[in-house]
Amino acid sequence: MPADPANAETLIPGRIFVPDQKPLTVALERTTHLGVGAHHDDLEFMAFHGIAHCFGKSDQWFAGVTCTDGKGSSRSGAFANMTPEQLAETRTAEQVRAAEIGGYGAMITLDYPSSRITNPADVALRDDLVRILKATKPEVVYTHNPADKHATHIGVFAALLDAIRSLSPADRPRQLIGCEVWRDLDWMCDSEKVRMDATGYDQLASELNAVFASQIAGGKRYDLAVAGRRSANATFHEPREGDAATQVLIGMDLTPLILDDRLGVLEFTMERIRRFGDEVAAGLSPFFKT
Repeated sequence: MPADPANAETLIPGRIFVPDQKPLTVALERTTHLGVGAHHDDLEFMAFHGIAHCFGKSDQWFAGVTCTDGKGSSRSGAFANMTPEQLAETRTAEQVRAAEIGGYGAMITLDYPSSRITNPADVALRDDLVRILKATKPEVVYTHNPADKHATHIGVFAALLDAIRSLSPADRPRQLIGCEVWRDLDWMCDSEKVRMDATGYDQLASELNAVFASQIAGGKRYDLAVAGRRSANATFHEPREGDAATQVLIGMDLTPLILDDRLGVLEFTMERIRRFGDEVAAGLSPFFKT
């Protein structure tokens, strides 16, 4: 349903869908977990922990933000002859359906072209995210991690970080998590991983993943890939013990970046890569001198 308050446009931008048809202000203010993704389906693939955590609860609510318009998505099979505009509407309809299945508190689509998100000089997305953060005041935020290899994902992360840092410390979320999409995070040192257990929600995950037929039909089996990644994260964690979980998402804790505005993203990210390198070197050094 469209946003119903007369002042909705002053609250947040974009197109807004509220699955349970609560007034927009109520829907936004109840948000505890917010996912901010670049593309339609990113939320379901990377922020599933937040969706599952809130599913069926009355005191915990997931809200989603999809930043791009979907016009540049791949088209094949039954979708091959769609115009960019038709594909964009199809992808938005899929995202709305996912919000219904997942019981989201609200779903916001911002319809930016990727070219604007990947332009560091364009601050429009940052400003839109500031308004969304002020309206939702989430406790936990999920987004793309800074080691992701997709430029649009990095652009969304950068805009969101700027948006959070523009808020007063008291108004910021208590946790910011960078999630896996284009590059997993299994390479990080175990002590630095945010391991997010989604065991027991296989059916919900399957239903959400299957919604995005416009992409899966083209031969990209994202539905199988994300389930496989979560299963691998669960099994290949501890070699000497049985599996404590069957589905695990791995995140990078980005909270230090919103606690200290002086901390540089490049420094923060490269330090984690260096520590991984040091850990590998420590394992090899007893056996090899060079």
